[in-house]
Amino acid sequence: ELRHRASPWQRNLGYPLAMLGLLALTGISVLIVCFHVLELLLDDAAMPRGIQDASLGQVSFSIFGSFGAALQVVLIFYLMVSSVVGFYSSPLFTRLLPERQDTPLTKIIGNCVSLLVLSSALPVFSRTLGITRFDLLGDFGRFNWLGNFYIVFLYNMGFAGLTTLCLVKKVSWAVQAELLRAFGEDR
Repeated sequence: ELRHRASPWQRNLGYPLAMLGLLALTGISVLIVCFHVLELLLDDAAMPRGIQDASLGQVSFSIFGSFGAALQVVLIFYLMVSSVVGFYSSPLFTRLLPERQDTPLTKIIGNCVSLLVLSSALPVFSRTLGITRFDLLGDFGRFNWLGNFYIVFLYNMGFAGLTTLCLVKKVSWAVQAELLRAFGEDR
């Protein structure tokens, strides 16, 4: 119903551009994770340990300078939003979604706890995937498991594999549905 009420500009330009943007961000994040996997295989310095004496503002945390830093920020926001959407889309937590003007206090507290856990895990998540090397103020690189090659490698491979699988499945199902609809086989 909302799609039918949308303006033609929004339907014909806005939605496709948003889809292309989401596909591009997902593809870029998978590419960065794949490069990080290669770095892990070739160099021990790619492990997400804490940074010793990195002077903030004097050392660039990205290979591509300011553009790379801006890309890292955009990707971290994308990962944050996609993890929140994925969390609330899972069958276990759909009941936790707040309802307009009818949300009990226990559900509000549950949402606050869930968002706090997700936001606390985001720096470790983005650092383990190799999206950023910036350590923030919490010195998240001191976790012992971040020094274990096998855990970090499997985490990166799992993210790259599952994200690629979801991307291919979504795109191929959408293309398949459109082809069936175009040939009149959907009836």
